[in-house]
Parts: sequence; structure tokens; C-alpha cells
Amino acid sequence: MSTDDRLTKQRIAADLERHVEEASNLAEKLGLSPYPVNYWVVDYDEMNELIAYGGFQRRYPHWRWGMQYDRQQKQTQFLGGKAFEIVNNDDPAHAFLQESNTLADQKAVITHVEAHADFFANNEWFRMFADGTTGGTDGERRVRSPEAAEMLSRHAETIREYMQDPDIERADVERFIDHVLCLEDNIDQHEPYAPVETGPEEFEELEGVAVADQLDELDLSDEVKRQVFDDEWLDAQDDDDDGISFPAEPEKDVLGFLRRHGMAYDDEAEKATEFTDWQRELLELLRREAYYFAPQKMTKVMNEGWASYWESVMMTDENFAGDDEFVLYADHMSKVLGSGGLNPYSLGLAIWQYVENTENRRDVIERLLRTEGVTWRNFHDVVDFTAVQTALEPPAWLTDVPGHLDDLDPDDPRVDADGLAAARAGEFDVGTYPWKVLTYEGLCERHYSLVRPQNRGFVSAVGQEELERVSRYLFEQDRYADIEAALAEVDYTRGWDRMREVRESHNDVTFLDAFLTQEFVDSNDYFTYEYTQASGDYRVTSTDHEDVKKKLMLQFTNFGKPTIVVEDGNYRNRNELLLAHQYNGVMLDIAQAGDVLERVFELWGRPVNLLTIVKEFDDHDVEVAKRRDREPEPEPVGKRIRYDGDGLSVETTDWSEVEHLTATDIDYDTKPDEWLA
Repeated sequence: MSTDDRLTKQRIAADLERHVEEASNLAEKLGLSPYPVNYWVVDYDEMNELIAYGGFQRRYPHWRWGMQYDRQQKQTQFLGGKAFEIVNNDDPAHAFLQESNTLADQKAVITHVEAHADFFANNEWFRMFADGTTGGTDGERRVRSPEAAEMLSRHAETIREYMQDPDIERADVERFIDHVLCLEDNIDQHEPYAPVETGPEEFEELEGVAVADQLDELDLSDEVKRQVFDDEWLDAQDDDDDGISFPAEPEKDVLGFLRRHGMAYDDEAEKATEFTDWQRELLELLRREAYYFAPQKMTKVMNEGWASYWESVMMTDENFAGDDEFVLYADHMSKVLGSGGLNPYSLGLAIWQYVENTENRRDVIERLLRTEGVTWRNFHDVVDFTAVQTALEPPAWLTDVPGHLDDLDPDDPRVDADGLAAARAGEFDVGTYPWKVLTYEGLCERHYSLVRPQNRGFVSAVGQEELERVSRYLFEQDRYADIEAALAEVDYTRGWDRMREVRESHNDVTFLDAFLTQEFVDSNDYFTYEYTQASGDYRVTSTDHEDVKKKLMLQFTNFGKPTIVVEDGNYRNRNELLLAHQYNGVMLDIAQAGDVLERVFELWGRPVNLLTIVKEFDDHDVEVAKRRDREPEPEPVGKRIRYDGDGLSVETTDWSEVEHLTATDIDYDTKPDEWLA
């Protein structure tokens, strides 16, 4: 960027205050209630640094930030990607805009950020991290701010002090952080964050526990241990009937369990030792950060789709983008929505639009079914859908506010009386800000989704099954004389009201589960595909919405990672840790699982085990299936992976040990039955 270009961009950035204020006012008019947002304008390098830091200015020293910075820089340099902004979940929220953005981009970013801040403030999954509620000045109970920037800054300072402590090796601190970060997603994200209180170690109070550890205390030679106290002898000491296992139920918060019961492995002493104070504190700090960032991972599709939806409403429908900015904005928005892979922006936006359309359609259908002569059986025969579309169109004054300013009635619930008076007094340009003259009800009717050109066939596309279901649960008994009377009472706010209800309670998994219907899959051309053993390539397998839903939900359940739980902290009565993979049809990468167990060993201090299930194919069955162009049936086999500090072992276990790990009602394999040999 030349010096002149940069000066131009800086002038644009300096003039953003007015646009920020108006975007906030418009968001409020549209029914959003975001956190207050502090906007910062940063240069290219600062933006890359903030992205690497997860949207915050201060984080603890660690090599991961440098790696992420380098990745972001190369992505921009070689792949053509560009970061327009980053915003964090805090009250007030902090949004960082890149100074190289054009004015159109800056406006788009501001509207996008306002919607993100609304999602942060109102989605229940983000509230789970807050430390309870606090009383407002108006007497209402409000969610307490996560105070994230302060929290992460304190964590950074604490870790930096430990690294600078002359009694602690900096390399030891970095290695310990590496071990914990390897498990940062192994928390129970469905439970509110609560700090772990160090309690008594159950295994220390048990007789006969950790015989191997007791032998270490005797300082016996390796030869005596091999000849007298070998593995066979140790196994004979196990007493499964009398031994005590904990936890009582499988525990999903692996980090919390290690914080409560873990020990460090001392390489010199070759045994487990108690965590030092700094290790305990660091583990809890990093666990707390994992809980803070979890809601963002759990709601990526919802959050980005929500922000894209309201950005589009503000930038295009309410002309927040000027006439000379619209084409550039549309070009950049199309690139964002059209990028390849699993795109949370386009998927989220499409589902939110579907939520709005289906709710508005239901309202219309309910009223039509209460019209004389209309039933769910003859609905498509007697309803004139062209007339329905005409009746739903907003009046001319609502679509062209400046041209009808003198005709507006201040007593109309769709008109903001104060805004109308200000507009008539010339206090603002009504051509630029027509929304200031309208209320929420007026804006809902002005932007009613079913009259958009792309949605004009949505009402008539309703199926008989849905019509019957709606008719069955109609509780209103009053009847309309004709269709015109029925449509005159349409609730234009219903779609947006329903969207806010969904925003408040759902995460990505429940969002997909609730709204990814067959109608949505068909209209958006979704399908599933599978790798086939017979041909050695990938083939389309299904367009059924249940199959598509299962595949998508797999990528979002537990952040798209395997679900691992703690089954036993006293496995085989020897203080070994037993983890279990809750198998859903997708196998673990055994090599990667082994690498992770090595990290867990450093936080448990004693041998660690992992139970899982793998699919094995018989070579003969594969060959036969290929000749028949069919798929071979795999055999599920239980495996136990163990790391004891010296090496990794993988052995086949009896099926009874792993049978409880299999998902009973979920199968992510969508191959049709006729493909199977």
C-alpha cells in the first residue's frame, strides 16, 4: 500500500464514529440488544497479531501464537484471504477493524459486529461462563460480564511471572502448557464453568492401592523387580471386587479431573510427584480459558449466520451501504458466502433465513386454515397464491418513506412519532435514514421475508403433511369470512421474534437438529458422500435430510473432535488412568491417540489407558466385494491403548469391555443397504 493510499484509509477510519453510532441505533430498531462495542482501527500486522491471540491484545507467552500469526500472514499473502475484523465476547465487546478496509467494508464490518455483540449478550451458552448475575439499576437481573480482557490479561501476567521466576525453568513451563493445550477441548462444555477445588486423593486412603508405586518406594533393583515382582505378579494383586473406582460416573471434563487428581511425572525420580503450586495454577487458568472460548466453538454456524443475516438487512435492505458502495459490498459479501468447504457464513445464513420463512409461512397458513371453505385437504385447490402474495406486500408508504413523509400517521403503530417529527423538522436526512421514522413493527412489515422475490413460492410449496399437522394443533376457533380478512391480521413480527427465541437457546448441534429439514436439504442441494472400499474413491450416497444432518452434526458435536471421558482413576486397582472413547462409528487415529496419551501421562504421572473401537476389514471380504462392486461389512473390534512412560502398546480387548462405548442409535455411515455385499 502506498503512502497516499494509507493516508486515505486512515481518513476513512477517522470518519467512522458517525457510522458506528447509526449502526448501533439501527440494530436497536431492528430488535437487537448488543453489548456496547468499543471499536479499534489497526494495521495489517496488528490485525494478524490479534487474530493469532484470539481477538485479545494480551495473552501468555507461548510459541502457538507465533505459529498462528505466521499461518494467518501466509494465508493472506498466498491464498488471497483477508481479515476484515475480529470481535471478542466481552462487555463491552471490543472490535478491531483493519485500516486498509474501504468505507464499504468498514460499514459492513460494523453492522456485522453489532450482530455478533447481540449474539454474545443473549445466547445462553455464552452466559454459562459468566459468574452468575448482578442487579441492574432498573431492578432487573442481568448476566454479569465475562470480563474476558481483564481475565486473559491477568492469566498472561501470571504465566509470565512464572517464566521469569529464577527457581522455575522457562522450558518446564512451556512444556507443561503444551501438555494442557493438547487437551483444551476435553472439558464438559455443557456445564457452567466452576473452578476445581483440590480435594483429598481418594487413592491414598485405600489399602492395597498402587502396589507398583509402593514397590518404587522400596528402592528395589530392576533385576529384583523383573524376577520377583513382574507384571504377572502385579496382576495377581489386583482385586476388582474390593478395589474402589472413581469417578462414580464417566467424567467428560478430563482437564478438571486431572486438575483434581493428577500428578506430575518426575523424569529423574521416575515416578509421580505432586503438582507444584505453579502447575496447579496454570492448569486451572488454561482450563478456565478453555471454558471461556467453548461457546464460540459451539455456535460458530449460528453466530456467523446471525451476523451475516443482520449485516445484509442493514447494508442492503436499509441502504446502510451508499449507492457508490453497494457493488463493492455485494462483491465482497458474495466471496465470503461463496468460499469453499464447510462455510459457517453461508450455512448459518441459509438456516436463519429458513427459520424466518417457515415461521412466517406458518402464521399465514394458520390464518388461511381458519378461513371459511379452506381445509388442509383442499388448501392448494382453493387458495389463490398470487392474491396471497399481493395481500402480503407492504404498502407503498412503507417501502418509500421519503416519498410519503407528509402522509404518515404518527398514531400508526408502525410509525415512530418522534422520528417522524424530527424528519419533518429536517433534523436528519430521511432519504439516508428512513428507518428512523419506523418502529420495530414497521420494519418487520417493510422487510417481510415472504414477499422477497426469492421466497414468492414458499407459501405454495408447503406440503400436505405440514398442513395436516398445523391444522391438528389449531387452537383458535374464530373463523375468517374470506382470505382477505385472514391476511389482514398477519403478524409481520413473528419471523424475527422467532429468530430471537432460537438465538437465545440453541447451539450449532441443536440448531442443525431442529431446522435442517428435507425441504431445506432439497432447496439447497445438500447430499452426503462416503469412501467406498470397492472402488477406492468417494461416491454420493444420500440426499435424505437425516443422513445430511448426521454428517453435519458429526462435525460440530464436541467441537468436531472425539468425545473422551474418564472412566476410572484407579484402573485395575493400580492408580492407572482409564479413558474411554465414546465411539460413534468414526475411528480414532491410533497414532495420534498415542501421542495424546503421552501428554496425559505427564499430567497423570502414572500409566494411562484408552479404550476405543476400530473397524477391521478382512482382506478376502474386500476382494470379493470389489468383484461384486459392493461394500464389505467391517467387524468392530475393541482396542486398549496404553502408555506407561516407556512405550506405547495397543492390544485387542474382549468385546464386553468396550460394548458400552458404542452409540446405540447413531450411525454416521450413510451407505445405502443395497451397496453392501
